[in-house]
Amino acid sequence: MPPLLERLGVELPVVQAGMGGGLSRAELAAAVSEAGGLGTIAVSGAAAIRRELAAARALTGRPLAVNVLLPFARRDWFEAAGAADVVVTFWGRPRRRTAGIWLHQVGSAAEAREAEAAGADGIVAQGVEAGGHVRGTMPALELLERVRAALPPDYPLLVAGGIAEPADVRAALDAGATAAVAGTRFLLSEESRAHALYKERLLAADETLLTDLFGAAWPAPHRVVPNAATTRWLGGVRPFPGISQGKDERRVVLRAPSVNRALNRLLAPGARYTPPSLQLRMMRGQRPGSRLLTPAGPTDDGPATLVEAGALYAGETVARIGAVRPAADLVRELAG
Repeated sequence: MPPLLERLGVELPVVQAGMGGGLSRAELAAAVSEAGGLGTIAVSGAAAIRRELAAARALTGRPLAVNVLLPFARRDWFEAAGAADVVVTFWGRPRRRTAGIWLHQVGSAAEAREAEAAGADGIVAQGVEAGGHVRGTMPALELLERVRAALPPDYPLLVAGGIAEPADVRAALDAGATAAVAGTRFLLSEESRAHALYKERLLAADETLLTDLFGAAWPAPHRVVPNAATTRWLGGVRPFPGISQGKDERRVVLRAPSVNRALNRLLAPGARYTPPSLQLRMMRGQRPGSRLLTPAGPTDDGPATLVEAGALYAGETVARIGAVRPAADLVRELAG
């Protein structure tokens, strides 16, 4: 058992990715942790973090993680997240803001060195094939090799992107990873809070797009399944190819129209200060033809209109997933 997992009390080298906006809440995180993996809560706001963490603690006594998106986080978010066993940060300059175990997700060897120098207890190397917001520009195992070479040999290193089956986990561990992080596979679990129609779209999907279209307040690349919004704004652009294609092609991001991108950039500086009530109004008013398309994914308690007008986050593994299953079964299967 790797020292980091042993220190945490995590039995299996399987981590559920923090899928933001409320896609991964107490039910999913607790089910993953109770089965021996590490479950992750990803919600916005200190009150929501406290609520979901308390609900998860009521369901399991096993370790739990909280994911914090740095472009949106305020100081009280870290105070709330600090009550978890692990705090995972993403998309920003790494800086320790918790006394407990801290992991930082990166997309390059340079970022990994910066996180290690900042005192992170481990890093998550994210490959370009991952779903959601994508920091990496190369396949996960290639990035893993580069990051492993850049860090001390015993430094904890997790890998995200391309993890959906037991063979993927074995390949990651054989390549030197401490654990494998799966997002899309757990998004398509019974405990995921993704909207039912969102799950249906993912089960039927055989391709993904890497784009910055849904970048209101966060103009960063993200991998999604096509819907009416991508057809409206990206319909004339060739789909982003899978990792089996040429090396240069797989790094291409499908850009939103220039007006959309300009509006996204204008909103970015105030992202963390946008009142929740305004965020909700923007989500409810979002349509496929809207110039401002928020990063919100369709949750089971959110507007169903987001299935066509919002971000249907999914990694390239979505083409290999054929059923929605209990999270505990997925943990045990992935651990092999």
